[in-house]
Amino acid sequence: MPFPLLAFFYWLHMLATVVLVGSLSALSWLLLPAMRRSLSERDQVSLMDALQRRLEPLVWFCLGLLIVTGLFQMSVHPNYNGLLATGTRWSLALFVKHLMVVLILVVSAVQTWEVMPAIRRALLRPERLNEEQWQALARRQRRLLSLNMLLSLLVLAATAVARVS
Repeated sequence: MPFPLLAFFYWLHMLATVVLVGSLSALSWLLLPAMRRSLSERDQVSLMDALQRRLEPLVWFCLGLLIVTGLFQMSVHPNYNGLLATGTRWSLALFVKHLMVVLILVVSAVQTWEVMPAIRRALLRPERLNEEQWQALARRQRRLLSLNMLLSLLVLAATAVARVS
């Protein structure tokens, strides 16, 4: 494998990681706490909808880029013995990392194709929901975001284990 091409794939992988984890971190640790202190549940849901409209395409692009570049990197690594191999600390760490990525994909899919459409329907007819229903929507959105943040941190931890193995 030519060195410049391999370096480019590593760079793309790191860039997608920074964008994805950085976005989740900013939302989870900065924006959500500020929103909860200063906005009503309905306004929180509305703002998250606006943010998600901008963020979802970027997140899905980054996830796709991470999968493609990650599989490529893995396949050229000297410790690679197969996709489901777990015989070494490196391969076990990558296996755990892949499980976390699958869970991130599932959580992201639920958020994109179930929760966000429900939020968008509610925003079209806000009078149909009472305060408790707005709270439930906001809570579900926050939980999914927090879960993806946790899973992303676990992916980074598995990557660290693989790097030192």
